[in-house]
Order: sequence, then C-alpha cells, then structure tokens
Amino acid sequence: MMKKHRITSALALGVAASLALVGCATGNDTAGGDGASDDKGTITLGYIPSWTDGLSMAYLMQDQLEKLGYTVNMQTLTEAGPLYTGLAQGDVDVFPSAWPEVTHAEYMKTYGDDLEDLGAYYENAKLTIAVPSYSEIDSIEDLKGNADLFDGRIIGIEPGAGLTGVTQNSMMPEYELEGEYTLETSSTAAMLTVLGEAIDKQEEVVVTLWRPFWANSTYDVKDLEDPLGAMGEAETLNFMAHKGFAEEFPEAAELMASIQLDDDQYGALEDLVVNEYGEGEEAAAIDAWLEANGDQFDWVVTE
Repeated sequence: MMKKHRITSALALGVAASLALVGCATGNDTAGGDGASDDKGTITLGYIPSWTDGLSMAYLMQDQLEKLGYTVNMQTLTEAGPLYTGLAQGDVDVFPSAWPEVTHAEYMKTYGDDLEDLGAYYENAKLTIAVPSYSEIDSIEDLKGNADLFDGRIIGIEPGAGLTGVTQNSMMPEYELEGEYTLETSSTAAMLTVLGEAIDKQEEVVVTLWRPFWANSTYDVKDLEDPLGAMGEAETLNFMAHKGFAEEFPEAAELMASIQLDDDQYGALEDLVVNEYGEGEEAAAIDAWLEANGDQFDWVVTE
C-alpha cells in the first residue's frame, strides 16, 4: 500500500502540454537573493516539477548558489524539449537533472553543440518498468502473452520524456509487445494516480518508472528484470548548462562540478522536498537536509 506521505500538488503541473519556453512558465517563478547590484549575477535554473529528481536538486542549488552570492531564478517547464531548447538558447542557464547518456541522448544529439556539461553528481540513474510487488510477473519478457492481466496497457508519463521514447522505441519492440500493449502517456502525476489506485485495489498494473525517484519507496512496487537490456544501462545525472556558462559563472560551475550524492543522500533529499515538507516548504526541506547531511560533504556552502 502507499505510505501516507503528502504528495505535492506540483506533480499536477505535468498534465500541461508542451509549450514554447515563455509559455511554459507556470507564473510562479521565484527569484532568490536580495537583488543587490553588487551580487555575482543571475542564474536561471530550469526544471520540470513533476520530475522530482530535478525539482529537489533545483532547490538545493538555489540554496547553495544564493549563499555564494548569486541571484537565482527558478524556471518551471512541462516538457524536456522546451527545456533543452531554452538551455541551448541561453534562456535557461542550468538544467540540474540532465540524463545525457541514455534518457536524454536524443536531446544531446540535437542540442549538444550548444551545451556545456558541468559534471555528474549521481552515478546510478536508471529507467525501469515496474509492477506492484504482489504481481507474479518478474521480468519484462513475461509481459508477452499476459496483456489481459494489464488490460493491454503500459502506463507512461509525459509524451516528450526520454523514458517514453526508450519504452516505445526500444523496450516494446525488443520484447515484441507492440500490438499487444499500448503505451498510454499523459503525465507523471496521472501515472502515479493510476498506480496508486491499482495498488489500493490489489490489481495488476505496469508502469514506466526510474531511479532515483521517491515513488519507488512510497509505493509497493518492484522493477521488472530486463534481460535484453532494452531500457538501457545505468547512467549519470548531470548539471547541464548552456555553452559558456563556466566562463561566465566560474564559482557556480566549480560548485556543481564538486557535488556527489549516493543513493541514501539523494533519496533523503528528494523525500524531504517532495513528501515530508512539500510544495511551498522547499527551503525548509533543504535546511533540514543540510542539517542532517551537510557534514558529509566538502562542497556545502554555509551562510
């Protein structure tokens, strides 16, 4: 069953359609710092609120960059395409949760010449196909011939997500699931609603998920084995900036290049931001995380 954590309403933003960069802003962009004329400049962090790995890292970076003396703008978008477009054009300075090796590889091919990789901060990011823990299905290859158990549906997330592309273009053809299953896309929030309702009723459901993601511990789910490797190998999460960022903001780039988080540290960060504190209390969540974990790192900036 789902643990009784508070899920932020920010997830609901994922239902919005992909728009141009300016139109994608939700209207609640926030500017950090005191806006003083002698600060180190303004850095815009772009992220998708329903992708909570990026949400939690964006708020951590807002805290740390402001303590270094930067003004920080938080730019919310709804799809990866406009985010990478804005990044390449310089409208967004940093995407603090890029998956460049597998999940966002197509965006890197398209925009890579205009981007600057500031370094990886997490080493074990992975795309998954998951079912409830009580399911007798243990492998993706076991989905074939069992479509009736799942009403012929694989519940996905945003249409433009890298996970969606890998599922549709790699996993489904590799395991010969096309024609037997339909990948239903809408938003992360909608996927989690379907997952939660199915688990509450002890019904079968198959969804697209990823790690790190708080839902893996909040919902009673298990990853299906992927013997053909169709979902790709584990990859890194990176700070991705527009070309020339490190030259323009050297201290910020140095900070990002020094950050490393393991599973427990990242999991605790995401859980505090998304579940324990929630929307509107992100700064308090970051304070709590830094108090509990800050002494483990050399890179932490204090007041």
